[in-house]
Amino acid sequence: MTQTSTISRPALITVPMADTSMDIEYQWINPELTTADLIIFLHEGLGSISMWRDWPAQLCQAAQCRGLVYSRYGYGQSTPRSADKLRNIDYLHIEAQQALPAFLQAMGLQDQRPILFGHSDGGSIALIYAASHPDAVKAIMVAAPHIFVEDITLEGIVAARELASTTDLIEKLGRHHRNPSTVFSSWNDTWLTDQFRDWNIEALLPQIQCPLLAIQGDNDEYGTLEQIQGIKRLAPQTQLCILPDCGHSPHREQATALNVAITDFLKNIS
Repeated sequence: MTQTSTISRPALITVPMADTSMDIEYQWINPELTTADLIIFLHEGLGSISMWRDWPAQLCQAAQCRGLVYSRYGYGQSTPRSADKLRNIDYLHIEAQQALPAFLQAMGLQDQRPILFGHSDGGSIALIYAASHPDAVKAIMVAAPHIFVEDITLEGIVAARELASTTDLIEKLGRHHRNPSTVFSSWNDTWLTDQFRDWNIEALLPQIQCPLLAIQGDNDEYGTLEQIQGIKRLAPQTQLCILPDCGHSPHREQATALNVAITDFLKNIS
């Protein structure tokens, strides 16, 4: 076993999308492990490649997998979203059903069956993708995913808006994004619209056929355990992992426990 993961420099690839194209930032981990499983990492609603820090490399080292991390449109060093371009209420479906397939096609990965790891918004995208493309994934792992909107979720998003207006949150996001103000507003404003209150993906979950690991901290400030318990009811193959003394970001707060749970899960999938 190698001692450290091999991490490539972030790069950009042009991805055709509908009537336009955009540059998407991506980064490989352990690309030389050509026969190993591939984990694709889907970030949170304010995330990017750099905001993962070194956790994807830690996991890929522990699991001896390849990894592919990317920043979605509007995030990180990918093509920024115009400040006056409103995001659709069904943006998570668009990411899962249009943007992710287009990215995989551009990367030449359309015929592979990757493992998806998604955090928060990224978890919802992973669930929608696996439901929409049941034969295209080997397994999915979701941490603090959303399958419907809860009051606690909206309360957390309102609190984030207050932080953005009273602290240097936007400035800090600027370390990770080309257009941090738009990254924040497009996420925050969308979730707080009246129309988004009815957003729900529960009807899709029975279509997921692959092995599924659903992870959540018991002190998640953006959702109750009903999120992952709901996944288990609707996709019975789901394995649940509830992390004690953990909030919304298990890879930051309980990385060691999370890595153990994931590597144990990966050992048992075919």
